[in-house]
Parts: sequence; C-alpha cells; structure tokens
Amino acid sequence: MRTSYLLKRKEGQEQPYWSLGYFKIRLPLVHYPLELAEAIQALVMFVVGLAMIPLLQQYLGLSFEVALTICILFMGTFLLPTLLGVPLAAGWITPAIPLVLIYLSAYEPGPEAIKALVALHIVVTVIFLFLGISRLAGKLVRCIPASVKGGILLGAGIAAIAGEIEEGGRFMATPLSIGVGALVVTITMFSLFFRRLCAHSRFAMLIATYGLVPGLLAAIGVGWVVGEYPLPSIEWGITQPAFSELWQILPFTIGWPTLDMFIAAIPIAVISYIIAYGDLIVGAAVLERADKARPDEHIEIDADRVHVVTGIRNLLHAAFIPLPGQAGPIFTALAASVATRYEFGRKAMESVYGGVGTFYIVGFAAMFTLPLVTLFQPVLPIALSLTLLITGYLCLVVGMQQISNAEQYAVAGITGVVLAAQGAAWGIAIGLLLHVVLERTSLVRREPPSARTPAEATEQHS
Repeated sequence: MRTSYLLKRKEGQEQPYWSLGYFKIRLPLVHYPLELAEAIQALVMFVVGLAMIPLLQQYLGLSFEVALTICILFMGTFLLPTLLGVPLAAGWITPAIPLVLIYLSAYEPGPEAIKALVALHIVVTVIFLFLGISRLAGKLVRCIPASVKGGILLGAGIAAIAGEIEEGGRFMATPLSIGVGALVVTITMFSLFFRRLCAHSRFAMLIATYGLVPGLLAAIGVGWVVGEYPLPSIEWGITQPAFSELWQILPFTIGWPTLDMFIAAIPIAVISYIIAYGDLIVGAAVLERADKARPDEHIEIDADRVHVVTGIRNLLHAAFIPLPGQAGPIFTALAASVATRYEFGRKAMESVYGGVGTFYIVGFAAMFTLPLVTLFQPVLPIALSLTLLITGYLCLVVGMQQISNAEQYAVAGITGVVLAAQGAAWGIAIGLLLHVVLERTSLVRREPPSARTPAEATEQHS
C-alpha cells in the first residue's frame, strides 16, 4: 500500500527529479510516493536515532533535553540525501563510534569534549568535501594497505563488542534482554539457516524485511517482562526541543576548537573516512544488485554526490549537532531491508527513493511524537547496544575479508588490538610500521597485488 505522486516515471528511466546544479531534487508526493511498510518500520526504528542520548549524556555531559534535541536535528539531516539525489539510506559512521568514544574520553565532559568533537566533525567535513568536489574519492583509501584497513575494521569491531560485554557494560548490566535481542538479530539477519528458510516461507521473508525491528522488539519485551528495564511513563503531546539550551553548548557560544584538538582529531577523521568509504562500496553493491532486478527504474549512484552530501551533513554537525555517530553515507541494515523489498517488484515498492524517503520522513515525525519518545525512553540502551553489537560483528567479518595471507593476518590482528586499546593514532602507526617490516620485500618498489582475493582467502580458511 502506498500514496500516489504527481510526476510519474517512464519505464527504464530514473525517478523524476528537478535539476539543481550538482543535485537532483526529489520531493515526497511529487517525485515519489510514500510506502506503508517503511512507515511502520520507522515508527519503531526511530528509537535507534535516540540511542545516542546516553552517549551524549556520558561523554559530552549534556542533559536529556539537549541530547534529545540533538537527536531530532540529526534525524532531520537524514532527509537531505533523498532530497538532493542520493538513493542510499544514510546513517552514522557506526563502526567508528567506539573509536570516537575512546578519543572523547581523553577530554572532560562538557565544553572541552564538545570542542574536540566539533574539531572531528570539521576535519571529516573537509575530507568528504575535498574528495567529492575534486573527484578524488577513494584514492586515499587505495593508498592504505589491505592489512591496515583490515586491522582498522578489526579494531573497531573489538572496541564495539568489548565495550558492551566488559564489566559495567550494557550487556553485562542487562544480559537477558540484550542477549535475546542480539540472538534474534543474529538469526534473522545473518543465519544461513534463516536465509534458506526465507526462500520457502513468506512469513520468514516478512520478518527479514524488517531488519532490526524483530530483535529490538524482542529485547524490549524481555527487558520489561523480567524487570531489567522499567516500564515507561507515557506522556502525551508534542516533543518540545530545547533550542535555547542547545545554543549554550554550540561553538558559537563556548568557542571553537584549539589547534591541538584539530591535530588530535586527524587520525580518527581518516579512519572514519576509510570506514565510511567501505560502507559506500557496500551500499553501492546492494543498490546495483537491486537495479539489475528492477529494469523498470534506473538507479544512479554518483559517488561524488554522495561525498558532497555527506560532507554537508557533517558540516551541519560541526555547527549545530555535535554527535559521536557522525554523518555516514549508509545505514546498512535499513539499506538492505529497503533493497530486499524493492527487488520484489514495482507492486511492492514504486521507487527506491520512496522506500528510503518514507522511512526518514516518518522517523523524523516520530521524534516529535511524545508518546512514542516516552514509550521507548527507558529502553534506549537496548537500541544502542544492539546497534554496536551488530556493528562489531560486521566489522570483524569485513575486516577479516580484507586479508589473505599469514603476514597480513599478523599485521591486521596487532593493528586491531592496539587500535582498540590505545586509540587511532597508535593503531595506524603500528599498522603501517608492521606492514613495512613484515609484508614488503622492497622499501622502494610498489608491491604487486596479492594473487588471492580476500574472498578466495576466506573460502580457503573456512
């Protein structure tokens, strides 16, 4: 079920748009319809956007009201990619979150930590805008050895999972609810058994279509039943953002970062870009597969436009929305969910822009629906924990797929451990040093590519 829209697509062409220089403007109900399935999913999944609130309180020293306001504004930035011609479902740079938290932990919660985060946003903005406008996107990543890229992902995965299961972590504090939720998500999203079941069961396929929602609802239900999380105290009305209080913690009021903060932010910013670029490749592959399945719509994926739009979103973060999640090109779980339903045909989803656009329009509206916000407020740690556990799992899988021989395994493994324990600068430095010492046969000639691809190496070791 969907709404109607004004400008119809001709068979085999792009979804209608208005050209505006670098961008392709698309508006809901004008250039694409709204989709019921994504609207329903957004009414639950918007809670993932609120999951940043505990981190904003802990690492930046913000009140709940200011943290909620930041999350509302952040959800608003998700509307930009679809509006400006990017078909990807935008998200955080999720694998970098544990590393950003390690970076922020060196600063006192309050103005100092906020300035440090603003510095990181600005450096990330410069990287995205420069590489997008200059059309050099990806060259920086190709200069990084595969073993070091693998180590960065392994380190992000280790940090994400370790932060949840260590003493005092969210998983250890509420093991039943988060454990059940993680198990359900693992089965419905990654299990070979469930994937095979989806081929024969429409009910299983329906569950898979909703991504994180089944696991999130299972975790919340268990948390309330066993008493690990308090029942909500539902309030009625419209959420009132605390804009005046937010202004008091922005750089226009507390001042801009110092030079040493910018320098300290560079390693984390580079890692964030490397991870985000990897996410972009994954997202492009998902949409290319969907595009082949749907000859009725041509999906354009312009990597330079994605970079520029992501840079604009990070610039908004630097000025108005300090957030440890940063602005990334893709929310992988949502992108996969939308693409799966999209591949069922035009009757299932008119356009990929309708699926992505609907989710974020409804999700943004849900932020202002006080009964929904207060319903999920007690269980926000569950949404954050499941997001980080899934991210950790995917980082470990993708990180190991980057490497193909014993030397690369050694470099990646040590890089990952050092990065998770000591931070980005030490991790990158140790990784590059070990790459030179262990992998290179010449210090002056460029090494030839490995004869085996990461996928082939994975198959051999499995």
